[in-house]
Amino acid sequence: MSSAGPRHVLLMAHGAAESISEIPDYYTHVRGTPPPPALLSELTERYRSIGGSSPLRAITGRVAAQLQTELDRRWGNDRLRVRFGFKHTPPFIEEVVASIVGDGATDILALALAPHYSRFALEGYRHPIVTALEEVPTPPPFRLVPSWHLEPAFVRLWSDRLRAALDRLPPSFRSEAMVYFTAHSLPESMIRGGDPYPVQLTEGAMAIAESAGLSEGAWSLAWQSAGRTRDLWLGPDLREVLRQDSARGRRAAVVVPHGFVCDHLEILYDLDIEARGVADALGLRFERIPMPNDDPRFASMLADVVDRWNGSSDP
Repeated sequence: MSSAGPRHVLLMAHGAAESISEIPDYYTHVRGTPPPPALLSELTERYRSIGGSSPLRAITGRVAAQLQTELDRRWGNDRLRVRFGFKHTPPFIEEVVASIVGDGATDILALALAPHYSRFALEGYRHPIVTALEEVPTPPPFRLVPSWHLEPAFVRLWSDRLRAALDRLPPSFRSEAMVYFTAHSLPESMIRGGDPYPVQLTEGAMAIAESAGLSEGAWSLAWQSAGRTRDLWLGPDLREVLRQDSARGRRAAVVVPHGFVCDHLEILYDLDIEARGVADALGLRFERIPMPNDDPRFASMLADVVDRWNGSSDP
């Protein structure tokens, strides 16, 4: 490893609007073209229903600060520097990468705050990094972590919160509860050809369920947040399985959004308002597991991932 400068860790996330005024630019960046007025109005109303903004940017900043503190403790100050950037909102990934290069980085570990691998998601993070580095005469090497869904500390964090949620249920509800592990749906066309996304989601759900002591028939995998396109999206949708399991006599739904790591629109609206509304209409008790967010254990788990990279001389 060169002594020219520090190694850098780049945390990456999708991005989200922090205010109603940011929504048109954000939605245009996501789509690539300005959205139709009806879709823009619908998204705006969803943001209004969660208070007018997403906490994603603030949470990511706190996680980055916690990770920096933990890495300094493990490796010493200035050995590693943590930055964060987003695909669709400032600070944009390509701008952060340019700044990192300006800091004299020897190499970069890029870590998406998405536990499971999908080509669609990971290439969306890889592209802005490559684009930024193409502007550099002698770019530092970078490595993109493909997935980290089976990190032991990550599994324990979810299973501890799941057990606590189940313990909150009255005994009569607990015996007739179903646990749903959820993740963001994707168009079926995007996972053809062996994309491991659905397999990894099942692996992660199985690991958490086993750690929490769930029996085989007490949990299932469901999908959420499908886009408004003509494509066929991965299913079954959580709202539909809530209806089906209610008809079969289930009395409680415990949702573990293990495909995500922090509060944002897909959690605060799609689950806490939309899915909960379906459950309430069915008479189901609804429990959504708290997200990792800025829990220090989450930052410590990310540090475990970084440790394996920093302990290697390979870029």
